[in-house]
Amino acid sequence: MLEAAVSLLNERGVPPIEIARVVLEIQKGYFSDLTLEECLGAVEAVLQKREVQHAVITGITLDVLAERKQLPEPLQSIVSRDDFLYGVDEILALAITNVYGSIGLTNFGYLDKTKPLIIGELNSRKNGQCHTFLDDLIAAIAAAAASRIAHSHRP
Repeated sequence: MLEAAVSLLNERGVPPIEIARVVLEIQKGYFSDLTLEECLGAVEAVLQKREVQHAVITGITLDVLAERKQLPEPLQSIVSRDDFLYGVDEILALAITNVYGSIGLTNFGYLDKTKPLIIGELNSRKNGQCHTFLDDLIAAIAAAAASRIAHSHRP
């Protein structure tokens, strides 16, 4: 299951190191000695969770089906245009953040609003790819990894 989830992330142009860059970006102000390698380790730990793997596989599959125009209407139109009133993409992502408590939720809200680095790139791609679910999944994985780091660095 882990291999399938990571493979899908890589196929969509989001290797775990890109998620780790987001984690470093939002945590470096709190932990000055934090390294990209430590952030990558936290991302990999989050990806080990079965619930995370399920969310990644489900969300990316829905994005791909939307690209292929294989979803039934009205879902096809909603997912294809990433309708701003469609919150299922965020709800799926919250399954990831919930693994790490309230700090995961607040980190996700921040990332969903600011869309730094790869999250913003995914959100703005206009090359025929659909990332309705992927941008939120990446934000959730980064939020969970950042939460994991915060918990492990607590004095």
